[in-house]
Formats: sequence, C-alpha cells, structure tokens
Amino acid sequence: MAAPLVNAPKRVRRGEVFEVRTLISHPMETGFRPGTNGTIIPRDIIEHVRCRFAGETVLDMALSPAVSANPYLVFYVRADAGGALEMEWTGDKGFSASYSTAIVVE
Repeated sequence: MAAPLVNAPKRVRRGEVFEVRTLISHPMETGFRPGTNGTIIPRDIIEHVRCRFAGETVLDMALSPAVSANPYLVFYVRADAGGALEMEWTGDKGFSASYSTAIVVE
C-alpha cells in the first residue's frame, strides 16, 4: 500500500475554517465479488478513519464495503489553536496507516 496523501495548509488564521483532503491507496474488496477463478475475493476494507487536530477529535468515521477503492475524503476543520493534524486509518487484515503534520495558527 502507498503512503496516505493529505493536503492541508501549513498556516491558518485563528478561527479560520480550513479544508483537509486525503487519499489513500487501498483495494476495498467487499467480500462479495468473485475472482477470475470463481471463488469469492476475501473482504479487505478500511473500517475506520480518525482525525485529531490539536488533541481534539474532528473526524471519526466508520467505512463500509460500499466505499470505493482508494477512498478520497474532504472535510473541514476550524482552527482555534495551532497543533498537530493527526490522521489514522485502520482496517481488515491488520491494515493500519497514519499521517501527522503541524499546523501553525497565526
């Protein structure tokens, strides 16, 4: 799996609402689709995505097999104080990925 891609500003103004865009490479197999030999491809999905900003949870989401491969998420966060933007993805078969970056509030 490739590393997650996260696009967020490095600097924002106090009280500003900023956009966070994420993309993570993952096949997201439902567990219902037959493979080329006719057997069912085992389920393999990202089950949970969490984002914290400055120690507070700003996104906590459960994903289902209905989500497409390589999930792309866009959400917004309000910057009342600077801190770390930390993202975590967890899923089937022990899948785990994380990302962290500092955001300065001016």
